[in-house]
Amino acid sequence: MRLAAVIPCYRCSRHAAEVVSAALDAFDHVFVIDDCCPERTGDLIEKSFASQLVTVLRNPENQGVGGATIAGYRAALKAGYDIIIKMDGDGQMDPEFIPALLAPIVSGEADYTKGNRFYRKRDMKRMPVTRLMGNSFLSLLNKASSGYWNVMDPTNGFTALGRIAAREVEWSKVSKRYFFESDLLFRLNIARAVVQDVPMPARYGTENSNLRVFRAIPTFLMGHLRNGIRRFFYTYILRDFSVGTVHTIGGLILFVFGLTFGTITWWHSAVSGQDTSVGTVMIAMLPIILGFQLLLNALAFDIANVPTRPLQRILSSPPRRRVTDNPQLELKDWRRR
Repeated sequence: MRLAAVIPCYRCSRHAAEVVSAALDAFDHVFVIDDCCPERTGDLIEKSFASQLVTVLRNPENQGVGGATIAGYRAALKAGYDIIIKMDGDGQMDPEFIPALLAPIVSGEADYTKGNRFYRKRDMKRMPVTRLMGNSFLSLLNKASSGYWNVMDPTNGFTALGRIAAREVEWSKVSKRYFFESDLLFRLNIARAVVQDVPMPARYGTENSNLRVFRAIPTFLMGHLRNGIRRFFYTYILRDFSVGTVHTIGGLILFVFGLTFGTITWWHSAVSGQDTSVGTVMIAMLPIILGFQLLLNALAFDIANVPTRPLQRILSSPPRRRVTDNPQLELKDWRRR
């Protein structure tokens, strides 16, 4: 398999050359994307690496980490590379874990792999408390919106993407800012790609991260809410009408009805000073209880609905061996098998 590295760069001139040098030892080609960097990181890389194995791409205006990464993905796919690993140019990503990211895709077990700094307790201790709390909250939101209940640490940018899964993503619709990794997971779930976490420790040096987790939470909240609604509509309405659809819709109708009826009844009772009858209370409480139970069932169904069959096994297959020139005999032979 032909391997390519995509390295978006913005204000990381101190570490970019070291990252590119490490990537050249592991990959067939390295795509460096200068995201309108004020430090002219692209020029630095071109001067440091006079090699045909390094291609510097330049965005005419700053598009964020997502926009820079997408430009690299498109270039790597156009060049025909089979697996694309994305590494940030700030040196936070240890090249030692590149084989671990590649292995599930090479073996056909996954379409997309990503780092997970929450897998081991000792690794979490290295993370600042604010980042640990913020990323934990964002991970919970990401599970619900993307449908990948089996992954954590969605903002981890150390990822590997297989060519077949990459071709199923509508890159023009993927978020170009810090919501990029989370939005990509949502797009991959729509394509039913298999995603797998790779445990790795947090690595912090002298670099300064441009992401402020708590400041980004409002933006992430809106993004996850939008993606969650879209995923439900596409997965449970357009693509397949299942028991999860019935439980979700039925649960929402009952829960909202019970809550609305109960609120109106309580307000009327408070204003009029009259006691509410037991029957009226039951009319409000029973739909709430039943609706909540149906929503829990829908959640359990969604958790069990995580994609498990890789796209590279569904959308690609070895050429069919021709048994004979006679189609009828070939069909009989296939049936016997």
